[in-house]
Amino acid sequence: MDELTSLFFSADYSAQPINVAALLLGLCLAFLCGLVIAWTYMATHAGLSYSRSFVNSLVVIPMIVTVVMMVLNNNLVTAFGLMAVFAVVRFRNILRDTLDTSYVLAVLAVGMAAGTQRFSLAVIATLTLMAVMFFLWYTAFGSRHRYDLIVNLHWSRPMAEIPMLARVLQRHSRSMHCASQRSGEPSAGLDLSYRLLLRDPDRVADLLAELREVEGVSRLTSMKAEQESEL
Repeated sequence: MDELTSLFFSADYSAQPINVAALLLGLCLAFLCGLVIAWTYMATHAGLSYSRSFVNSLVVIPMIVTVVMMVLNNNLVTAFGLMAVFAVVRFRNILRDTLDTSYVLAVLAVGMAAGTQRFSLAVIATLTLMAVMFFLWYTAFGSRHRYDLIVNLHWSRPMAEIPMLARVLQRHSRSMHCASQRSGEPSAGLDLSYRLLLRDPDRVADLLAELREVEGVSRLTSMKAEQESEL
């Protein structure tokens, strides 16, 4: 066992063998910094489309960059080789998922480590990155639950009477947020979009039925929150 351990840590045949302790410290620091950045993004994101895959990528990509920098290690030849690798790898299919891009970057970084004879770096980087990927998948990291339902409708009555509509929504929801309010001609009414955190997610049909009975409500549509956000 001691001989195998010694062989593993001394199996780099590059001009400058990797410092395993520095590699592990760098990966851990990149992981923690990525978590802080991802948590900040989750707390401050206010857009209509939210992607959990993008949040996961914010954690993984700093670690991949750490591996790449360890592979380069101030080696100009390797740096030019990295440029050649990215020039050769041309994606025929557009990667819509940012986490898929992270996997592609990971295999490129590990391949570079193996190709430059930094074998222990390739093994440690692969095990660490895949462990983080499994952690993000198992914990569903990046998921957030701010609302259950998106309700879009057209309100043809005066704006002063919108509180009557709001009272109907409040009876079915714990929290309510008007995400958008658009108007055309003064007499054309308003297009409203609400984000609702429901008291009982199983009673969506009751909410929609009650809204249809409200005078002035038309073009009523609804969408579950998970259908809007990218997983």
